[in-house]
Amino acid sequence: MNGLLEQLRAGLPAEALITDPDVTASYAHDMASFCDAGTPAVVVLPRTVEQVQHIMRTATALRVPVVPQGARTGLSGAANASDDCIVLSLVKMDRILEINPVDRIAVVEPGVINAVLSRAVNEHGLHYPPDPSSWEMCTIGGNIGTASGGLCCVKYGVTAEYVLGLEVVLADGRLLTTGRRTAKGVAGYDLTRLFVGSEGSLGIVVKAVLALKPQPPQQLVLAAEFPSAATACDAICRIMERGHTPSLLELMDRTTVHAVNRMANMGLPDTTEALLLAAFDTPDPSVDLAAVAELCTAAGATEVVPAEDTAESEMLLRARRMSLTALETVKSATMIDDVCVPRSKLGAMLEGTAAVAEKYDLTIGVCAHAGDGNTHPVVCFDHTDADESRRARESFDEIMALGLELGGTITGEHGVGVLKKEWLARELGEVSVELHRGIKQAFDPLGLLNPGKVF
Repeated sequence: MNGLLEQLRAGLPAEALITDPDVTASYAHDMASFCDAGTPAVVVLPRTVEQVQHIMRTATALRVPVVPQGARTGLSGAANASDDCIVLSLVKMDRILEINPVDRIAVVEPGVINAVLSRAVNEHGLHYPPDPSSWEMCTIGGNIGTASGGLCCVKYGVTAEYVLGLEVVLADGRLLTTGRRTAKGVAGYDLTRLFVGSEGSLGIVVKAVLALKPQPPQQLVLAAEFPSAATACDAICRIMERGHTPSLLELMDRTTVHAVNRMANMGLPDTTEALLLAAFDTPDPSVDLAAVAELCTAAGATEVVPAEDTAESEMLLRARRMSLTALETVKSATMIDDVCVPRSKLGAMLEGTAAVAEKYDLTIGVCAHAGDGNTHPVVCFDHTDADESRRARESFDEIMALGLELGGTITGEHGVGVLKKEWLARELGEVSVELHRGIKQAFDPLGLLNPGKVF
């Protein structure tokens, strides 16, 4: 321990090292349930690329594991510390280095908060679309590490589609540059995409070149109430089949709607079994909303309420934004899944999740990025009740199994981390797992980067 600290201090300012165990304990885990976390030897908060390189050279020389972290808002345990590791927090590397309206790119350090970047590019008439629910807290580096998504993915896609290039410090301290600043480029293997979603297991992202879009018009939102989840999912299929491209298409089931009502008195009818929110940011969104309203009514909606302006739209979206917080008030703990299925199987996914809730006698609310089939079943349980905690974990696994049976994936945007690494092998298959491990070996031969995660 003393040798580690001595070598780290040789290349870091004193304020960049935290050794107080009461403080380092607060860096030990992210927001996931049922994920073990160890006790770090030290937390380091570098501000420069050179400092990150020094940390990795020290870790390699002493064979000390390194756990990279952003804001620790993740939900899979990917940022959880291992015993005697170096926790490498990148939150102090938070500069926006460049915003280029001509090339439509931003160059940022990994600690930049998503919302801060979004507002900064808005001032140039530009738009950075990826918008995870934690966008006011989560960092761009964390978004890249977990390949995060958000509410607007149905139209604009996920983080991976906006990362053009990276600077990455490798396990041995070398600096790797990947990708490009140009609109097109196909030279070599796509190493940039390889790092997106790698959860810090291949290298430390220290700079990112991000693609930007022109800022779209303000979106208008429609809310449609349905007598069942099945009719709401039918409406979603009709909307996508007819070729509509909403900027947002979100679903809340009965349990979620009731939780939001209890917490915030939103005035949603108790008879609502499912609430669908659709938004458009087209030049004349009212036309699109009218067309979608007809499709919702045809599918069986009991009430359809289109917003007339931005203020009404924001009011309608409040319920969706409050969903996870409201479900957290149901019990003392939650497990948030993010199984993604083909849109055509969304109804079967919700029906199956309801059956799992009944089987295990648990409250499981579902909110979903319905436009891309990404469901978020939220298992609510009492963490002080051993039997209920066991049932919660078993129900979580059964929901993942259901997603795979329906042709989906165990994670649409939260990542694998500790929580789902056993399930990853089931999804990928033996040959793919072997190749993944070979890639890990090539980038991190000593196995120092985020050990125990993903595989």
